[in-house]
Amino acid sequence: MRTGQQTRETRKSSDAAREPEPLSAASTINLLKSVVHSVGVVLVGFGIAYLGTRLDLLFHWPNFHSTIATVAGWLLVDAGFLLRVWATFDFYERKMKVTKLEPQRHLVISGPYRFTRNPLYLGGNVFVFFGASLLFGSPGGLLITAAHLPLVELLIRREERQLEKAFGAEYVEYKARVRRWIPY
Repeated sequence: MRTGQQTRETRKSSDAAREPEPLSAASTINLLKSVVHSVGVVLVGFGIAYLGTRLDLLFHWPNFHSTIATVAGWLLVDAGFLLRVWATFDFYERKMKVTKLEPQRHLVISGPYRFTRNPLYLGGNVFVFFGASLLFGSPGGLLITAAHLPLVELLIRREERQLEKAFGAEYVEYKARVRRWIPY
């Protein structure tokens, strides 16, 4: 009996040791900033989708609405939002700015950056923009989103050159290991 009680107590104490640490005040603020930042991107995505509906009217393109498009749209918007929150949180935790034209002080390769080199672009410019356009049933929104991807690709290539110059071999190794857009 004594051994069983000790085992239960040991299990309880090891379970308690595995409980996640509560967020510090600074991390809570960083999480809130990440959410607000990402809500802004979602609003831009819905703005792009709305502009697409205006194109649809202008060119008499029929809107499409289906359960599949709606479910896919919500999944993409939600996934994009969560991916952006995760990625921006990693930046804010390192006291880095999310939108910056010159290279960062730190090379972030943890969190979502383990799976894609560009989770901010992937979450917003791809998932959210396409998802919002699917929700609106707008061919024009899908077209605008697809048309702006080459510009995003140019921005990414510029950033990659800056990162390679700033971080050298460390970035080259990371770039060889992690894909630009979608993992695998």
